[in-house]
Formats: sequence, C-alpha cells, structure tokens
Amino acid sequence: MVDWVVEGIEFGNCSCNYSCPCQFEDRPSRGHCHGFGVARIDRGRFGDVPLDGLCAAATYAWPGAVFEGRGQMQVIIDERADARQRHALETILKGGETEEARTHWWVFHAMSETVHPTLYRPIAFACDVEARTASVRIDGILESTGRPIRSPVTGEPHRVRIDLPHGIEFEIAEIGSASTRARGAVHLDFEDTYGQFNPIHLTGRGIVRRR
Repeated sequence: MVDWVVEGIEFGNCSCNYSCPCQFEDRPSRGHCHGFGVARIDRGRFGDVPLDGLCAAATYAWPGAVFEGRGQMQVIIDERADARQRHALETILKGGETEEARTHWWVFHAMSETVHPTLYRPIAFACDVEARTASVRIDGILESTGRPIRSPVTGEPHRVRIDLPHGIEFEIAEIGSASTRARGAVHLDFEDTYGQFNPIHLTGRGIVRRR
C-alpha cells in the first residue's frame, strides 16, 4: 500500500438538517443523502508525490442512507495538479491505497455504484473553521457558502460542535449552515442545511489522532 498523508481543512454541505442524523447513526433528515465535500491540503504526499497547496472535491447522492449504497459520486481535482498529483488525489478520494473503511472517502466510494468521470477544474476555496465560514467556487460545476448558525431569538452566532473520538473523517467538527448549487454529474440544490467545517489529518490507515 502506498504510504500517504493529507493534512489541511475540509468543508462540506449535505441535504440534512443542522444535526446531520448520519453522525448519530440515524436516518437522513429527508430520506436521502445528497452532499459534497471539499478539502485543501496544506501538507500532504502520496508516496513521493507532494500534494501541498492543492484542493479536491467530490459530489455525492444516495437514494437513502449512505450505508445502504446505490449512490453516485463525482470527483473534481484542482487543475493545477500535474499528472502524478491528479492520479494521487483521485486515488485517495476514491478510497484507493486505504485500509477498509478507514476514511470517509473509502466508504463514500464503496457505497457508490456509479462513479462519474473525474473533472479537472480551478477550485477557489476559502474556509475559516473557527468562524464557521466558507466559500467554494468551481466554475460551471459548483458554488457553495457556509456561515454560522444564528439564534432565532438574539440573532447571535450559535456554536455547535460534533465530537467523534472514533470517527473516520474528523475528531471534532464545527457545525454551521451552508447553501450549495451544483450542476455537474451530481445535481445539488441546498439552502441553509447542514454545514461542516473541520481540520483533516488522514492517512491510508485512518485519522492521525491528537487526543
């Protein structure tokens, strides 16, 4: 297995309510699970291939819960990546060179019966995990924004975190509100649904834990 590691930040938005029942082993809020995730790699490598500074995203759609499968997905790779970097990022986001079920990417790919052709596009991604803000633009494919949840009483930002000591994607994620429009192979259309902002530190053997 190729030794790889990625460390950076991730932002995602799905069709569920703010609590995202999937995080609690419950059914999706609307019966289906549609969403996307984007990551910026601050430090990373795939064997001897450097991945620092690159971004990658994927869109997903399942007719029911993720674990029931029958889904579809499409990977979008930063067009700045060279041929070896493109191969590396596509492999990681499709669960390759990864122990079984040790990353969310492995699970999402395994639960997708349709994998659309990978796209190579400029990815404009900015995210402040602590502030729960994010913006993503992939021209012609996807636009998304994230913001804090606000109290309906005071209008002040409301802070909520999900702590997963044994998770496969993150240890702690900040939760906010997000809106997305996607027009690639997987269509998405969300307004103020579950937004997730979190650091990532992953290898083919799973999360590098700090606690």
